[in-house]
Amino acid sequence: MEGRMGTSIEVLREQMTFLLEQGLHDSAEMVGNFLMSLVSTNGELSPGSRAECMILYGDALYGRKEHRRALNVYRQALQLCRATPKQPMSGTRTPVQSRPASAASAAHDSKINENEVKYKIGLCHLAVHDTRAALSEMEGIPSKARTLRINLTLAKLYRMTGYDRVATASYRECLKQCPYVLEAIVALAELGMASKDIHALFPQGQGKISRSTTEHPEPVRWLQRFADGHSSITTHDYKGALEHFNSLGQRFPNNPHLLLESAKAEMALTKNDEAAHNFEKARQIDPFNISSMDEYAMLLRSRGEHMDLNRLVHDLISIDATRPEVWVAAAVYWEMRDDKIRALTYADKSMRVDDRHTSAYIVKGNISLALNRPEAAVMAFRKAQLLKPDLRSYQGLVRAYLAIPKHKEALCAAREAMKAMPQSAKALTLVGDVYAHHPDGRDKARRFYESALRLEPTYLGAVLALAELYGLEGRNEEAVSLLQRYLKTFVDDALHTKLAQILAASDKLGDSLFHYQTALSINPANDAAKKGLERLEKQMKGVDPDALEEEEENEGEDGDADAEEGEFL
Repeated sequence: MEGRMGTSIEVLREQMTFLLEQGLHDSAEMVGNFLMSLVSTNGELSPGSRAECMILYGDALYGRKEHRRALNVYRQALQLCRATPKQPMSGTRTPVQSRPASAASAAHDSKINENEVKYKIGLCHLAVHDTRAALSEMEGIPSKARTLRINLTLAKLYRMTGYDRVATASYRECLKQCPYVLEAIVALAELGMASKDIHALFPQGQGKISRSTTEHPEPVRWLQRFADGHSSITTHDYKGALEHFNSLGQRFPNNPHLLLESAKAEMALTKNDEAAHNFEKARQIDPFNISSMDEYAMLLRSRGEHMDLNRLVHDLISIDATRPEVWVAAAVYWEMRDDKIRALTYADKSMRVDDRHTSAYIVKGNISLALNRPEAAVMAFRKAQLLKPDLRSYQGLVRAYLAIPKHKEALCAAREAMKAMPQSAKALTLVGDVYAHHPDGRDKARRFYESALRLEPTYLGAVLALAELYGLEGRNEEAVSLLQRYLKTFVDDALHTKLAQILAASDKLGDSLFHYQTALSINPANDAAKKGLERLEKQMKGVDPDALEEEEENEGEDGDADAEEGEFL
């Protein structure tokens, strides 16, 4: 009887190994139930053999995404491993994701890698979002026994829990083991490591980077260029980043990653036409890609492309509704439809999917400001800044602090931006914006705006801010002259809107009407132009636009609540 039971255990174990190798986790879990039944009733089975069977069963549960069940089984297996006399290890087994049945391959020689079991336990903790427990488990693996995958997972866990210095060390170790771990290069750049220090981690000799003896050492050079591009992004040198990514794009044409990184850098430089082209090209190459599509959604929103944004969100939801980018894009869409409460709901949903997704906090901050919730906006922008500081988080913080108002904090945030981006016209303009809120600070504001335009003569943000300042000071003719000068070169809805506002304040209502209409013909979603045109039409009818504003806002809450046909819910 015992012999037949032992044979049955061996047969079931071999069948589970086969099923897991084929990726048939449901079938493997069902077979595992029969295997565990025999294991539990066989008193002669050694602890090591029991542990091997349990690891197989845990792999099946992990493959079914039943992570808590798998965690429980792996823990029992680890206890049995520790009860087994120690034997020398014959190498490290493959992690659970890449080959779940790896434990079974060692079953026949009764050698179990306890470090591999710890790693699997850590993965289960990570899957149920218990990062501290995952980190604690994986830190128990000796450094000499850490494979590339273990080091990479550890690096991510350290970064998620705020241990940036140790995360940097773990990412460095990954690159020493394999220079092609590109996500480690990106992470090190984001953690502030200088590109030359990343270069030093790449193999200097030919043999270390390729087994081919005929390959030219060009791989090292393009890896260096890749590191340079991402380091430039971290230091807000978007022009430099574009140069690096464009250079790589010549060697690796139609590369979605390079196209998307270039598009985001172009957005930061307000090169929206070029950014749109690269986003669209990336979509044509890989229409099922979701990475960075939330950034594309923000670009479409800024360009007033309602139908394209609607179509993009439909596509993203149908591809994978479990990604945070999808719900950020949905939030951007509903914010564009002026349904800010629904937009905020989707932004929060994105954060529940991934609480480290930076753009979700940027969008939430902007929506909170639009809803007159500046304190909530400060919290959102601060979180975005902690995760990945960029100009948008600084701009949001300044706007939020000014809305509270907390002018001292706003000035600190603006100066932080200027310190982080010393050669940025946008950062200089941001400092000017803070000073412009005080009548006594307008001279300083003007100097900052003028400095921004000297640094970057084509930066329209500084032009608009300077025109606004002229308007506040009653220098409407100078504001009109400035805006008209730039309109000779730029076809821009914001310039037309600002000019229309200045002209309306100067009682030049006919000219103001022309520029509002021009702005809306360029960008139908320009909210400032829409509201300005409504006010202007009342003025032209001899009605005080401020007298009925509150009443009309209340009426508007009851209208236009339904989505257009074909829009997502």
